[in-house]
Amino acid sequence: MYNIGIDLGGTNIAAGLVDENYNIIRKTSVETKASRPADEITKDMAKVCKQLCDEQGISISDVKSVGIATPGMADCDHGVVIYANNLPFLNYPIADKLKEFFPVETVLIANDANAAAYGEAVAGAGKGYKDFVMLTLGTGVGGGIIIDGKLYTGFNYAAGELGHIVIVHDGVQCSCGRKGCWEAYSSATALIRMTKEKMNECKDTAMWDYVGGDLDKVNGRTAFDCMRKGDKAAKEVVDVYMAYLATGTANIINIFQPSVVCFGGGVANEKENLLAPLREMVGKEVYSRSSDTTTQIRSAVLGNDAGIVGAAALIDM
Repeated sequence: MYNIGIDLGGTNIAAGLVDENYNIIRKTSVETKASRPADEITKDMAKVCKQLCDEQGISISDVKSVGIATPGMADCDHGVVIYANNLPFLNYPIADKLKEFFPVETVLIANDANAAAYGEAVAGAGKGYKDFVMLTLGTGVGGGIIIDGKLYTGFNYAAGELGHIVIVHDGVQCSCGRKGCWEAYSSATALIRMTKEKMNECKDTAMWDYVGGDLDKVNGRTAFDCMRKGDKAAKEVVDVYMAYLATGTANIINIFQPSVVCFGGGVANEKENLLAPLREMVGKEVYSRSSDTTTQIRSAVLGNDAGIVGAAALIDM
């Protein structure tokens, strides 16, 4: 038996046929064309499911379930997307609709960040552990929480917005409406902002040469790469960024005390250049620092496949 995982994004619908050991046997994708009616998008989701079956030479009866990783608020109990910012879903019964177009017995849904976390929990950085948190350092700071082997979504399916804990009172304005959110200090967006601010302050920093004098070319690698070349201003940016990242990470560990925290997303591509100093800083801040057992801090390993694997694995939760 197989399960199908669908990672529904604003740009692409990515899907994979996944075996019972959470290995992706076959993948495919199509453009989402997000401005279309919801039913049209769901029909294309059904088409990619059928395509995967045809390419593998199996029938729908060989598919145990389809899992959907969707943006926005996902009512996991009823298979309804309550709201998705960049897709035309408002209280949309996506599970039942997909069954109409692809008559599989079971369709399950989860928020996309939660699905990615669950994928890492069952087949990636958190495999073998019941309590696990995934953090993503991209445009924002996303998160997913696994407690006793199950996704924690809260009573209203909106839990896990870990980027919106406040770490600086009355600090930088966040897109959520609050000020001082962790996301405003530890996302790739925040790192880029801090890099540009330092460059404007220090006209002799090597970061100017790195981007050819064009601030628009600053990205999440700029400060890290120039720091490694010995640039003092770049090191100052990284040091400040790391301090904020450590503060938020320690908060998460103090709240949940998971066996593992893993990091994904663009900034996390720094791997041990990011995580080695982070472990040291967090180790000095967490409440459990005197314990014989401490939370492991790791890199995510599934990359862009995490959502597909996690969605396919929802049947086993």
